[in-house]
Amino acid sequence: MMAYVSMPPPLPVKNGVGPTRLRIPASGPWATIAEYVVAKFDHLDSENLYRRFDDGEFVGIDGHPICRSTKFSAHQFLWYYRELPAEDPVPFHEEILHVDDDLIVIDKPHFLPTTPSGRYLRESALVRLRVRLDNPDLTPIHRLDRGTAGLVMFSARPATRGAYQSLFEKRQVTKVYEAVSARPPTWDQDAPTLDGRVVPLVYRNHITARRGELRVVVDESREPNAETMIEVRGIGVSASGRTVLHTVLRPHSGRMHQLRVHLAALGAGILGDRRYPDLLPDAPDDHSLPLQLLARELEFTDPLSRRPRRFVTRRTLSEIPTSDD
Repeated sequence: MMAYVSMPPPLPVKNGVGPTRLRIPASGPWATIAEYVVAKFDHLDSENLYRRFDDGEFVGIDGHPICRSTKFSAHQFLWYYRELPAEDPVPFHEEILHVDDDLIVIDKPHFLPTTPSGRYLRESALVRLRVRLDNPDLTPIHRLDRGTAGLVMFSARPATRGAYQSLFEKRQVTKVYEAVSARPPTWDQDAPTLDGRVVPLVYRNHITARRGELRVVVDESREPNAETMIEVRGIGVSASGRTVLHTVLRPHSGRMHQLRVHLAALGAGILGDRRYPDLLPDAPDDHSLPLQLLARELEFTDPLSRRPRRFVTRRTLSEIPTSDD
């Protein structure tokens, strides 16, 4: 198997934003790279894109500008900075819990993406932190969904990044989450079960993420690749008057949307979740009911100092029970 070699970008981080890489197809009907870019981004103004080529804003691996007339076959990749003419501010702010020469740990709010994506560029934890700490080398070691709040770790410098990334690759980080769901209609406090399974329980299935799809695919015919320990922390009524189930989740694996999928499969879909168990129409963020999922704890042995480390969120979920049902 051929080893993957990372490709350093020829453009630096600018105002906290890194360049975007675009692969050029091996063949196609376009005479120039500029024609391909205009066709690919047909929702953008073509004259502005051509102007950006004229201004040298698209470059090749050598850092030299790709001009309007550069032949289609001349490059395999190009780099550029994304432009967002209008970006709605996320009115919630990350809290820095820990900073040293190698590691930054933050408490991320709901609604803030970890990294730039879609309609969010500067309004992401990564770009905010790069600007705030004046460190263009900051890179997330793992990620949380935009709707999930809680702990996220960032590497502060490339020299030690791999050591921290390997902790997650080798599953050497203990992760603890909390979630709040509507109380399942079949819940029996004297004999607590979820989907007929006695709690606490371990739930497993096979999850596959497909590029471009909003939800993951569950394949019950395949060997499980996602595993979560689920404990019930409490049942009661939240401050908003909802009758809720409060759970503690300990994922053994880290598949995309794993916790959301597992609770939904057990009949306890997380409050505020617009993807599981049902995919709801796109709508503006409801700040009154954020996704009730919180990354509460991270614990590991530091790969550099070999000392134990444990970080705990200062955030709480808005729908946790405040009184017994």
